[in-house]
Amino acid sequence: MAPVASVMFAAAIAVAPPSSGVKWVPLGSQQTTQARTQQTNPTATAAQPATSAPNVELLTNDTVISLVNAGLGPETIIAKINASKGSYDTSTNGLITLKRAGVPDPVIAAMLNRAKSSVLAGGPADNSNPDPLVPHAPGIYFHDPRSSRMVRIDPTVSNQLKTSNIWGYAFTYGISPMKMKAVIPNASARVRTSSRRPVFYFYFNQSSPLAQLSDFNAGFAATATSPNEFSLVRFDRKNDRREAAVMSVNLGGMKSGVGDKARVSFTYEDVAPGVFKVTPDVELTPGEYGFLYSLGAQAGSTARIFDFSVS
Repeated sequence: MAPVASVMFAAAIAVAPPSSGVKWVPLGSQQTTQARTQQTNPTATAAQPATSAPNVELLTNDTVISLVNAGLGPETIIAKINASKGSYDTSTNGLITLKRAGVPDPVIAAMLNRAKSSVLAGGPADNSNPDPLVPHAPGIYFHDPRSSRMVRIDPTVSNQLKTSNIWGYAFTYGISPMKMKAVIPNASARVRTSSRRPVFYFYFNQSSPLAQLSDFNAGFAATATSPNEFSLVRFDRKNDRREAAVMSVNLGGMKSGVGDKARVSFTYEDVAPGVFKVTPDVELTPGEYGFLYSLGAQAGSTARIFDFSVS
């Protein structure tokens, strides 16, 4: 085979003159040479068809004015604003222009709410993002300073209602109160913190289509809209469970709700539409705590508790 290869090589040299620039390339290196040519010569690669991004409608002041001029009612326009992304000029001059164009005040207020916060801008939820203005799914979140992220607190349902001090109530003819305690399983909560003044964020997102399905739902008709409807409670640890008094009965009558000894006061502020920052008024001592929905506390055995531990 060697003589044949030598003859073919000699023939190739004889046919191609030196000025043609033809070089003998071994067959095994042909693909490598072509790949290098494509990398160094962009025109050697066939152009790929460009894929256009889908058009996303972005509402502005002008589009809102156009909707008003088209005769649409305020309710329809507000629904459109809440369902679409927008970039609005909410400066003083921008508001004056909207008013002179005949835009109703409720529509302008809806534009202001959308411009104030990205929470209602229709973006994807990022539950671990520490920025409170980034959209989050409805619920209660603990801001963890160690990891600089949000930790969502899943609610725990009280599985039973326990009665205590029955004998004291009977022997004192009702002078000593009988207490009803909400009991939640497990001796400790899943979410833990070493901070004595932890920071929480409540996301209600009432404009979301899923608002009625959020963790704050207390039935088919009642949905929480403010942290003021919750109580921060300290629970007593009892072996494999935690409990707190939610009702007391004595000679003077019955009182429902969390007792003063177990309740911890807190302060909240509105940081964005449907978003509240909650901070305890005092440092929390190590123990078990939870946010108890007030309507759930009245239900007793069906209370939903957003529980956490302080170490």
